Amino acid sequence: MKKVRFGILSTAKIGRQKVIPALQKGNHTEVVAIASRSKESAQAVADELSIPKVYDSYEKLLSDKSIDAVYIPLPNHLHVEWTIKAMNKDKHVLCEKPMGLTGDEVNKVINATVMAPDVKVMEGFMYRHHPQWIEAKRLVDAGEIGELTTIQSFFSYCNTDPGNIRNKPEMGGGALMDIGCYPISLSRFIFGAQPGKVLGSMDKAPEFGTDRTFTGLMDFGGRISSFTCSTQTAPYQRVNIVGSTGRIEIMIPFNAPPDQPCEIILQQDKESRSITFDSCDQYTLQGDAFAKAILDDTPPPTTIMDAFENMHTLDALVASAESGSWKGC
Repeated sequence: MKKVRFGILSTAKIGRQKVIPALQKGNHTEVVAIASRSKESAQAVADELSIPKVYDSYEKLLSDKSIDAVYIPLPNHLHVEWTIKAMNKDKHVLCEKPMGLTGDEVNKVINATVMAPDVKVMEGFMYRHHPQWIEAKRLVDAGEIGELTTIQSFFSYCNTDPGNIRNKPEMGGGALMDIGCYPISLSRFIFGAQPGKVLGSMDKAPEFGTDRTFTGLMDFGGRISSFTCSTQTAPYQRVNIVGSTGRIEIMIPFNAPPDQPCEIILQQDKESRSITFDSCDQYTLQGDAFAKAILDDTPPPTTIMDAFENMHTLDALVASAESGSWKGC
């Protein structure tokens, strides 16, 4: 079975622990190289994960003609720069979310596609590839919970490490950028639309200057999606999708474990039942879906315009939080 050969830009934790092992299990993906500005760091990860090639610069990896695609888990503020550099070397790009720091930044990637029309670029929202989300979307679209009326999401963890990039505003840290982008994405995915207007509220960490808690409302023509995300709260995640006659509760919506089954609850009128999904690695499913788009020359499952629309919504939420009023999208 033909496989897409991936190079990895950086030795970031999510790559080491999640994405590289997942790509190595894929039907259509293999990891052939890794790069770091420290050759020692790259070599250590390569030895641990059995990656054949090591580079001491990202530029050298991008110049390797045997590499078809790159996965970018760099800090948020470097995503656009290295996505475009990879595109200029005719490398397909799977980039960690968020694609950029602003909608204007993501628009630079869109502009770059003009010069590289055959290059596939996808933002890494792995949750969309998990069967629980595919089934949730199917149930909503099939009218199994009646008319979709509202979505409620919560996503939090506690990280007070001053050295962590999630606590550095200049590197794209903060709750909204790191995990708030998920409720934005899933709301647009389930509603199948962009919100017309949004309202945001943030609480900033005095020691970091990042938003440690962000609450947002997104108005989809009178139907509301609400969420709270936090980087300094007890770890918790849950999504409720509510309709006129039923409800879907997703128990582990974002960090679905790869080695155990997942469960969603479907309530229809007064009856509730559990729907269980066999264990699977959503990062492997994401990698294979992206690779299939490359091999079959079809659009990626989520396009660069989807990344722009998600970031545009995030921008509007920030503007709303700063002004204290609703903002149009």
